[in-house]
Amino acid sequence: MTGVNKPIKSVVVVGSINMDLVVRSERLPRPGETLIGRDFDEIPGGKGANQAVAAARLGASVTMIGRVGSDAFGETLRRGLESEHVHVQHVLVTAGVSSGVAVIGVEDSGQNCITVVPGANGRLMPEDLSSAEDVIRVADVMLLQLEIPVTTVLAAIDIAHRHGIRIILDPAPAVKVVPPHLLEVDLVCPNETEAEMLTGISVRSVADAARAAKRLQQLGATEAIITLGDRGALFCDRNGVCELVEPCCINAVDTTASGDAFAAALGLRIAEGADLRTAVQFACAAGAVAACREGAQQAMPIRADVESMVNRQ
Repeated sequence: MTGVNKPIKSVVVVGSINMDLVVRSERLPRPGETLIGRDFDEIPGGKGANQAVAAARLGASVTMIGRVGSDAFGETLRRGLESEHVHVQHVLVTAGVSSGVAVIGVEDSGQNCITVVPGANGRLMPEDLSSAEDVIRVADVMLLQLEIPVTTVLAAIDIAHRHGIRIILDPAPAVKVVPPHLLEVDLVCPNETEAEMLTGISVRSVADAARAAKRLQQLGATEAIITLGDRGALFCDRNGVCELVEPCCINAVDTTASGDAFAAALGLRIAEGADLRTAVQFACAAGAVAACREGAQQAMPIRADVESMVNRQ
């Protein structure tokens, strides 16, 4: 069933907005090694902005809450979100501070390494959320990540709880010390590395993923998903039932933003009332479509592409 006649759901994204500086090469350099790269691009990114664009392309009405710098990157990033039909009235310009930047190395296998300089993202404060509370309280779902100050993420969780808004946390980059209440969300969806940092459980197998997911639930999450790359994704629902969703068969080109496509698709389907397994299948397909394309926001899929991927499996 397509989403053509579904009522439009409202998604609010509180998170980072970056300019991605992408270098492509045959392989990633080892520590201390210098390689000659093949291509360089400036691409709008940031986990928050990526998820906002993905949700908008999938059919949601999306409001972005974040900060950019008073530089050329900031203006480009804000205009880029507007061009994707993301509402930017709560994307604030921060004087005297650079916009967030991510330096991304991508090798021919599709694997990547990323260094993030937060810039203006580090200036997104809890009081910025207070001024956006009228938007938050009418949302169907809130998407969060950890490329902004944790105090602001906690404030967003508090506001969402106050208004009964469902919360999906993509805990990246993961923190070794988990602040109280950070995982008190409806859904948390780390990858293997992030799950290990959050729980202390090494995720080397599907059984390990199930143990880590249950630990995340003990730490406060109502439901938990561990994304496992080419092994799919494992979820544990609110009843403690865990299940592996098989991956989509693809040839990955660039996995940079596949996790963001996953989180956005997951949030939208949950907002639409899908059961967890259906939502995870849709999210896996969204991540797979994104991984078949280069870049971050430009790789985000439209709904028809995701549904086509689901139907192929």
